Amino acid sequence: MNAIRSTLFMAYAIVWSVLTAPLVVIAGPVLRGIWAYRFGKLWRLGTQFGVEHILGIRPKVIGRENMPAEPCVILAKHQSAWETMTLQDCVPDGAYCVFVLKKELLKVPFIGWGLAAMKMISIDRGAGKDALDQVVMQGRERLKQGFYVILFPEGTRVAPGQTKRYKPGGAYLATHVGCKVVPIAHDAGELWPRQAFLKKPGTVTISIGPAFDATGMSEIDVNKKAEEWIEGEMRRLSPHRYPDAASRA
Repeated sequence: MNAIRSTLFMAYAIVWSVLTAPLVVIAGPVLRGIWAYRFGKLWRLGTQFGVEHILGIRPKVIGRENMPAEPCVILAKHQSAWETMTLQDCVPDGAYCVFVLKKELLKVPFIGWGLAAMKMISIDRGAGKDALDQVVMQGRERLKQGFYVILFPEGTRVAPGQTKRYKPGGAYLATHVGCKVVPIAHDAGELWPRQAFLKKPGTVTISIGPAFDATGMSEIDVNKKAEEWIEGEMRRLSPHRYPDAASRA
């Protein structure tokens, strides 16, 4: 059954992207303003419709009251493609999000072109310190424009129960701009495994942690605070993935 669901969803997602991605690409340079994001939201909501009604994967959000009313930096766990869509529903109504991503993604047909039209924060990962400066320059502008900035500090999708080193990009942005930081944990990888075609139906829990002000903090301290909360919350959400957490329960 999961194979049928996953096949039907893939076909649906491809057709939906072919139909809607050109609207995003055209809206960016032609209509300008917020229209690219509005069409991008149309694509996202249509895709999420397929996720919920074909794959049977639905979200459960806890801690929504922790999300600030003003634009901030969101540092989130990254386990699948699912959260790149659904985390955007965690910000206040009417607000939009941008992601920090590697510039190579902008070359991917349809989806990449749409991301470029929505002016996501794209960086050259091989640029070292210059890449961090790119994040600050573009991130400051997006925050001023009212966008929430989402980063995955581990830099790549990580399987449930695993952790990679938290990279400094998000913390660097927050400390240089002086804004709030919100940590987010979730267990999407349990149903939508990393680089796997087959998905399973069920509920993904998104847990939004307490916001904290990065003003005056060092990047190391911001990353440490976010990592401690996220990884601690992951042990609560998925104790079976962490033998040490299960043994203390």
